[in-house]
Amino acid sequence: MASILHFMAIVFNFISEFPQSLIEPLEWMPEFLKDALIDSLNLVPLLFIIFVFLEILEHYFAKKKHLVVFWMKKIGPLFGSLFASLPQCGFSVIASTLYVRRILSRGTILAVYLATSDEAIPVIMAEPSKGHLIFPIILVKVFVAIIVGYLVDLIIGYKAKEPLPLHKIDTQEHQHDDNCGCDCTHHPKRLRDAIRTKGFWLHPAKHTINIFLFILIISVALSYFMEVVGTEENLAKYCLMNSPLQPFLVSLLGLIPNCAVSVGMTLLFLKNTISFGSLIAGLSTAGGLGLLILFTKNNDKKDTAIIITILVAVSTIVGLILQYNLFGVNKIFTIFGLDI
Repeated sequence: MASILHFMAIVFNFISEFPQSLIEPLEWMPEFLKDALIDSLNLVPLLFIIFVFLEILEHYFAKKKHLVVFWMKKIGPLFGSLFASLPQCGFSVIASTLYVRRILSRGTILAVYLATSDEAIPVIMAEPSKGHLIFPIILVKVFVAIIVGYLVDLIIGYKAKEPLPLHKIDTQEHQHDDNCGCDCTHHPKRLRDAIRTKGFWLHPAKHTINIFLFILIISVALSYFMEVVGTEENLAKYCLMNSPLQPFLVSLLGLIPNCAVSVGMTLLFLKNTISFGSLIAGLSTAGGLGLLILFTKNNDKKDTAIIITILVAVSTIVGLILQYNLFGVNKIFTIFGLDI
């Protein structure tokens, strides 16, 4: 056992040191570009492992979408927010598709959007020193999603219809496959059989490459700005750090239906350029491709406007509360040994 652990440690050290040993000798390359490349490449192995795990998670739920819809109908905001907090691909797309058919309530779809983690969790997980931040992010988003979801259903919600039969849910799954920006094709095979297929490994590989490219582009931009402005503190000033406008502006940024946005917001936070409250504000509006479905497929534009308004308003308010520690809410995290 000790020899296996020693071998794994050697492999891990080799993988982590390989990007630096490969890129540092390139004298023609600017330092800011070297730093961005090294930091981005170091994340690739761990990102791939994370996405393989998420592939297994998605495969497990592939045959259970009819149960998901059933429970979302019964206890919508609670179940929707808990399920959406898992960093899996395209759940907001499925929820949005069901909502535009009025199978889900307005409170449930808002809970899904507010709790959706998108690509932020894998990016933070790929930074072991920041792993302790995952729990407070999920905790805040799920808590807010549940409260807002039930309040909206109580005050201004649409009533959901009866859930679709199983064969209809299978149709929804295929529609999800068509709409998913990552070319998702999750077939209801046994996991043991799926692992032997190229598709099972190709999907995490595509995700890893996509997120790596997002991280690389954003890291290059941040490294360049850091070289120009001098320090992280100066960069933070340009990003309105500690300004009450920051959570609002970041929440608007989160509405852009692209994975790169949540990756960018997460990297800005990890670089101490936006506050924890602003990160929560941005991730709470980041419904991903689900928002695109809502914009394009929801015939009731007034309803869409109401959802987006509530989404931005709630996200901004929560962001401000966390940024300025109003009502002493950040003390909650000290129970878990976290200093936010």
